[in-house]
Amino acid sequence: MIQDAHYLRDFARALSVAAARAPKEDWIIMLNDHAAGALRVERSLHETFFKEFGLTEAAVAAVPLAPTNLAYTSYLLGVAYGRPFHEALAALLPCYWIYWEVGKELERAGSRDPLFARWIATYASEDFGSVVQAVLATTDTVAPALTADDRDAMRRHFVTTSRYEWMFWDMGFRREGWPV
Repeated sequence: MIQDAHYLRDFARALSVAAARAPKEDWIIMLNDHAAGALRVERSLHETFFKEFGLTEAAVAAVPLAPTNLAYTSYLLGVAYGRPFHEALAALLPCYWIYWEVGKELERAGSRDPLFARWIATYASEDFGSVVQAVLATTDTVAPALTADDRDAMRRHFVTTSRYEWMFWDMGFRREGWPV
């Protein structure tokens, strides 16, 4: 949970950078709304968990980004700052889409743990699904107008950040930390 809170700050930054580079005003608004929403909704969810876990804000802030988290967020920010809008969009998409798909699947399976059930409900919700569908629609609008090379670049970023998503979940499972 702490790593997720750290991740979301940089994810929101990457969304805002991508928004600043978006060619359409509606996309600027959408991505900035998503950045603000990620911070508001997730912060509320995390703060509830942290309170229930007995963690103070200072204790959470004192935990450094795990190696995988640092690599993932650095990659997202690097693409957002250094590559064109369509590439940033492709790099950001897996975080949305994978969480929605996992949330829906976990909701079908159910959970007896009320904290986990709350987390699942956030990502399986129709509200979150609408957000994901908006980003998918934007991607589907952007990609056909691009060259084959540009679409290949999008695909590479999408695959890379999909791999980082898996690594992020695995990092949490293993409680990854710095070896030194």
